[in-house]
Amino acid sequence: MRIITGRARGLQLTTPKNFDVRPTADRVKESVFNIIGSKIVGTQVLDLFAGTGNLGLESWSRGAQGIIFIDESRESLRLVQSNITKCKAERDCIVIKGNAVNIIERLHKQGKRFDFAFCDPPYNKGWVGKIIDTLHAYPVLNNGGYLVVERAVHEVIEALPSVFELVRSEKYGETIVDFIYYNDENITQKEC
Repeated sequence: MRIITGRARGLQLTTPKNFDVRPTADRVKESVFNIIGSKIVGTQVLDLFAGTGNLGLESWSRGAQGIIFIDESRESLRLVQSNITKCKAERDCIVIKGNAVNIIERLHKQGKRFDFAFCDPPYNKGWVGKIIDTLHAYPVLNNGGYLVVERAVHEVIEALPSVFELVRSEKYGETIVDFIYYNDENITQKEC
């Protein structure tokens, strides 16, 4: 697992020694960031279920200004912190231990806003629906922002609240990545 391009191009990230963490495959990550393109530059990013920090650090390497990593696992957070240090990205990164749903609520109360939220939770646990509901109740995405969801092919996203619009889905083997546009002011600039 490596950083594909940008400031930390080619850097090998520390990976888990067991299968408790399922990092996004490099080919899936490369495709996701090719779709996002230059929209990541200068953004604030929320990496939910951070695992190794793979998605957030790729965002940072490609020009995101600030990344908040969230995970409940001490081992995952140790990996994230190690990888942040490897990238020399400490100045732009914050690591928070806790349940993603609860942390979103807390970030909302603090007035934090993000342009991208990456949601790559454990498969088949109902997390995607919980995150969408929480982002609806506690909007931390900026208008025109994106929720990028990685899920198993047989996991279904229920009807989205009206502020969200599924604008693109890509299938990679047994994985689907959804690009969900957030808009509570009828902005029409969705391009993913």
